[in-house]
Amino acid sequence: MAQRTSKLLKMQKSSEILYSEDEIEEIFRRFSVQRPVPKSDLIYTNVFTLLVAVILSAQATDTSVNKATKELFRLADQPEKMVALGEEEIARHIRTIGLWRAKARNVYALCNFLIDQYGGKVPEKREDLMSLPGVGRKTANVVLNVAFGHPTLAVDTHILRLGNRLGLAPGKTPEIVEEKLLKIIPIHYLHHAHHWLILHGRYICQARKVQCTQCIIADLCKAAIKTNAIPAPLVEVQGNGAPIFF
Repeated sequence: MAQRTSKLLKMQKSSEILYSEDEIEEIFRRFSVQRPVPKSDLIYTNVFTLLVAVILSAQATDTSVNKATKELFRLADQPEKMVALGEEEIARHIRTIGLWRAKARNVYALCNFLIDQYGGKVPEKREDLMSLPGVGRKTANVVLNVAFGHPTLAVDTHILRLGNRLGLAPGKTPEIVEEKLLKIIPIHYLHHAHHWLILHGRYICQARKVQCTQCIIADLCKAAIKTNAIPAPLVEVQGNGAPIFF
């Protein structure tokens, strides 16, 4: 009975993995060719301004954040300068962003915390980052990846959707999807995997409409809603914009 149970568990575990190691390697190889050096769309000048920008980007577009922070970061690019501005002045600069009042409160509290606990420096450990006001796991992972070069994955709505739709890493929560993706993505692709998956979800495998004819992994994709199995031409895309095919 014990052997039978063990065998069933192994079968269930293997059935969750829809892709072979070679297929996963090829998926991320193509992403790396299409976008060799993807970058964050947020505009920042140092680790601190990146952290603030990521906090402000929750339920807001990167474009709207960049517009709001252009003047804010010119005036305050360090925690001490941000505290000197004060919560009301921070709020005035970001009032075009959703939840601006709560975000201004968090940014002000964050800056005071950084000064008191870390000498005004942004810490490089996830648990330390997550102890900061307004910083959750996703924000911490973005900062670790973009600012410090750690092989982390910040699972947003796009990556959560792709993990489930493609069957790469099915899971109900970002934490589950993150854990599964970290196990299957080849280590040499992990640093940029976060941006590749986000951009693929933003421009190709969209929530309401899939652009399968423009997908470079259409032949490898195992999504049930797939409408095409011929991969789009694998060409390098400049910047973070949508691929253009002629």
